[in-house]
Amino acid sequence: MAYSWYKAFHIIGIVVWFAGLFYLVRLFIYHVEANQEPEPARTILKNQYQIMEKRLYNIITTPGMLVTVAMAIGLLTTEPDVLKEGWLHVKLLFVVLLLGYHHYCSRLMKKLAADECRWTSQQLRALNEAPTVMLVVIVLLAVFKNNLPTDITAWVIVALVIAMAASIQLYARKRRLDKEKQMGQGA
Repeated sequence: MAYSWYKAFHIIGIVVWFAGLFYLVRLFIYHVEANQEPEPARTILKNQYQIMEKRLYNIITTPGMLVTVAMAIGLLTTEPDVLKEGWLHVKLLFVVLLLGYHHYCSRLMKKLAADECRWTSQQLRALNEAPTVMLVVIVLLAVFKNNLPTDITAWVIVALVIAMAASIQLYARKRRLDKEKQMGQGA
């Protein structure tokens, strides 16, 4: 019975954690783009994004991470033999990368607050795709375990990364063209 409880709350923690990670970097993008606004809108927007970022990170994202990790430890206590499985080692590697990403977001948040962040909105859009790739790999490993069809999976992940990179570039181009068009109409 403990296994089921751990698993249920592990999944809930994952959903909360990833929801926070996905939205947090989106807020960073808006925060950076606020620099293009005239005053007083720039200051108002940056202050609002800073509040939203802190609340999201401290009230949703970090607790989601803590629940995920705590419940994973609980799961491992109920089935310690799974620690001998190769798929779990790879999954844990991606979880460590995700934890690093989580804490790097904290650093970016502090740099944004101090007006020291040098990331562009396009670079942040690319960064925002990292948890998606990690989520796909982690879920596939958890579902398929040692039977992961690596040939197909590898190509799907590569295609996913390429599609995300292409969509980021296309969106950035569209925004640039829309802005140029808007400036041309205003002249």
